[in-house]
Amino acid sequence: MDISFVNKVSTPCYVIDKQLLVKNLEILKRVREEAGCKILLAQKAFSMYSVYPLIMQYLDGTAASGLYEAMLGREEAGGGEVHVYSPAFKKSDMEKLVKICDHIVFNTPGQFKMYKDMIENCGRHISCGIRVNPEYSETEPEIYNPCAQGSRLGTTCANINHDDLQGIEGLHFHTMCEQGEDVLERTLPHFESRFGKYLSGLKWVNFGGGHHITRDDYNVDALIELIKSFRKRYGVDVYLEPGEAVALNAGFLVCEVLDTMKNGMDIAIVDTSAACHMPDVLEMPYRPNIVGSGKPGEKEFTFRLGGSTCLAGDIIGDYSFDAPLKQGDRLTFCDMAIYTTVKNNTFNGMPLPSIYLKDGEEIKLIKSFTYKNFKARL
Repeated sequence: MDISFVNKVSTPCYVIDKQLLVKNLEILKRVREEAGCKILLAQKAFSMYSVYPLIMQYLDGTAASGLYEAMLGREEAGGGEVHVYSPAFKKSDMEKLVKICDHIVFNTPGQFKMYKDMIENCGRHISCGIRVNPEYSETEPEIYNPCAQGSRLGTTCANINHDDLQGIEGLHFHTMCEQGEDVLERTLPHFESRFGKYLSGLKWVNFGGGHHITRDDYNVDALIELIKSFRKRYGVDVYLEPGEAVALNAGFLVCEVLDTMKNGMDIAIVDTSAACHMPDVLEMPYRPNIVGSGKPGEKEFTFRLGGSTCLAGDIIGDYSFDAPLKQGDRLTFCDMAIYTTVKNNTFNGMPLPSIYLKDGEEIKLIKSFTYKNFKARL
């Protein structure tokens, strides 16, 4: 892996590799073309709009989780489709959304009925859908399971009927998180048994996100056949809206060791933070890989890496190295394009990492942040 860029950037920073991004996009393009489906960028995972022109050469548009993401998709995605879903919409937001969205997915029939007249009178066609809950998911942990007991995400079959679908053109379900086509294959029968009777006359079904299509072990051929079979059975268009798959393993977070210490073990303090710059490390939780490192004890020198905030739990993890860490060493975390820039924060006044785009040998600074960005939020 070429990480020669680590000494050409200011830390902390995210580096997005254009060639790795294109590698993912080529896979998604193949799925679109061979399965005859449409694929959207789920902006909740990756919203680096400087590369939207590139992404839209391969995909059909963007999926938004609210007004601001929908506005970003309309402004930056070069005329691609703009879809939006939210568990509930505010009237003031809907007044803006009807001007910019192509698809609006409602969480309940009640929400659709609330805004039906506004949509019909907006002067443009909007394809409306309902998010449904198939009451089946293999997602763990529970915080990421959209079909957990008492979930607010989507309408169950007991709470929908044919009358609710007057004016509705599609159904949407999202049950997956970082999973393969085998999970989708096991999920579809649950969706079809509960909602298949409503598909006659509808135009589309959105399979949602969570499809790790660009992961090395993902069975792309099986996904293509699943989609083709579903389209043939019901005569509907199929949408996928992956977020992670678009930029999976296409980005890095580079940081610098500020100090080392001992407290029962070797500890290194770095100029990044799990809490601020990669919050999924604490929320998921997961352990990001570092280039050249090993698991604790695998290499000769094991260090616990901690951020420079006051949060006691701001611990990135324990890693081993071939040589002891020292002040000024740079570390490169992998798979840091997704759910990083969209979720980071300035807790403790931590500076936001700069964003770079790597294009071959060229490293281009896309954006840097200052005290003004911190102050403007408050």
